[in-house]
Amino acid sequence: MKKTESFLAPKYWPTWFGVILLRLLALLPFKLGLAFGRILGIALYHLLPKRRHITAVNCQLCFPELNEREQEQFVRDVFKNNSIGLVETAWSYWGNKKALQDRTEYRGFELLDDALSQGRGVILLGAHYSHLDLGGMLFSGHGAPLISMYRQHNNPLMEKTIRQGRASFSRPIERKQLREIIRCLKKNQVIWYGPDQDMGHKTSVFVPFFGQTAATVTATTRMVKLNNSPLLSMQQRRKEDDSGYIVEIVPVDNFPSGDEVKDATLVNLAVEAGVRKAPTQYMWVHKRFKTQLNGKESPYKKPPSSRSTK
Repeated sequence: MKKTESFLAPKYWPTWFGVILLRLLALLPFKLGLAFGRILGIALYHLLPKRRHITAVNCQLCFPELNEREQEQFVRDVFKNNSIGLVETAWSYWGNKKALQDRTEYRGFELLDDALSQGRGVILLGAHYSHLDLGGMLFSGHGAPLISMYRQHNNPLMEKTIRQGRASFSRPIERKQLREIIRCLKKNQVIWYGPDQDMGHKTSVFVPFFGQTAATVTATTRMVKLNNSPLLSMQQRRKEDDSGYIVEIVPVDNFPSGDEVKDATLVNLAVEAGVRKAPTQYMWVHKRFKTQLNGKESPYKKPPSSRSTK
């Protein structure tokens, strides 16, 4: 039996339902797609208590200056934006790419041009925004060759869907394919890399992120050293008036510093700077602080306070 034929097995039917839904969402016009995403977000806020709890904990840890009402609204807005992100993913895979790129304001891309003029490729520091794939598609409108690093999905059908979708605007490479990454840098291409997830103790150091100690991978330093490539940060956000998007290239000063811990701190500062420009458009539904030092209990295991959980 061919591998593609196995996708007809019953275990893949829920995945097929999700893929078909995404294909349908790609047909939505811009304003209607945003409205649908917000409605879906309200529903998921009530239907996914575990993710709501994770988001509430992240909000309490990272935005303690918000009062109870503001934190509850923050969590609701995160769910709305992550659900809009599903629609935006569909658009980035199968939608009208040029129409979305025409809605985009590009800032700081002269920094990218200058970096590429060095001929050593560029490491593009990304982050897990709710509109993750959309950012890559919008970036491709600038015309620079884009390589997107990613972790292979455990579901083969979802893996195929994601790879094919991303291949429409970039070249996806699994993060373990180090030799291929080096070849791409030597060809003066742009490598997108998002190091802002908790990968455990083994490959991480503990440095601040939004005032909290976070396990942070040191791979960014090693990637830069592969071909002595410059590092730039890509920040993306939907405009407050829903008219379109901003994709911004900003420098990561003093990187590399010669010390992996300092470098990881600079990476987190760069990611945080981008997130703060539109805080609820980030994927706060993930357990960013699950790994703790010295056996300290994960903050997600404790019942949240009354904030943001209603």
